[in-house]
Amino acid sequence: MNELKLGSTLVGDGHPCYVIGEIGINHNGDLKIARKLIEMAEAVGCNAVKFQKRTVEVVYTAEELAKPRENPFGDTNGDLKRGLEFGKEQYDGIDRYCKEEEIAWFASCWDEASVDFIEQFQPPCYKIASASLTDDGLLRYTRQTAGKRPLLVSTGMSTLEQIDHAVEVLGKENLILLHATSTYPSANTELNLRVIPILRQRYGVLVGYSGHETGVVTSAVAVALGACVVERHITLDRAMWGSDQAASLGPSGISKVIQHIRYLEPAMGDGVKRVYPSEVPIQKKLRRK
Repeated sequence: MNELKLGSTLVGDGHPCYVIGEIGINHNGDLKIARKLIEMAEAVGCNAVKFQKRTVEVVYTAEELAKPRENPFGDTNGDLKRGLEFGKEQYDGIDRYCKEEEIAWFASCWDEASVDFIEQFQPPCYKIASASLTDDGLLRYTRQTAGKRPLLVSTGMSTLEQIDHAVEVLGKENLILLHATSTYPSANTELNLRVIPILRQRYGVLVGYSGHETGVVTSAVAVALGACVVERHITLDRAMWGSDQAASLGPSGISKVIQHIRYLEPAMGDGVKRVYPSEVPIQKKLRRK
């Protein structure tokens, strides 16, 4: 059986889908909102929540940070990026809240210093964002830091050749690739869910799905196609201020995603064709020969 351990939870073939509520930057720089999102994720049945961590001056150029952009934190893009970035005090709170709610948490780290920062909390795994898939230095540093812990790698806006190279850099041990389309929100016609079994066959590793669409049924379809992990952005309200809110699911949306997945899983069966005992009386009643 192809399986990995995410914290104390086994993930992979034959195990329930591991559902991640992607909080990302939907906390809008407010720890109280972050806590409400953690509570919501636990209440609807998510296995984990995920954040994003950046060293702003490393990830963005000075020119990018200086660009005018009206936002709740100031008048420039830099004001926005810094305002959305949590520090030690906030992550201490996040770590404490998640332990209270008994839900796992981790982060996608966009630079090496952010990996070092998150490592102090000993996350069960690390996430490589689609934007970082071609950053060989970050891939190697994250793998070195994670050790035997799993790496989840999103593959949005990437060619198979680029994914080939990332897998070569990271190695296949303790690796989960996440099929993704990097538009926010993603058009239904561009989800291309049939890539999921192709990734499974091509790399021989566990494969999941990171969705940015507004629909909910597609996540269950991803599981039917072989995804053992599903990550969806979550929000308290899709009408809230913030660049990722429109590509996120509110409480009812993420709840439906999990309901669909849990309904589907036992229906998938084991792939062995058989006559069930419940069919025998019907067989005797309806078959002439």
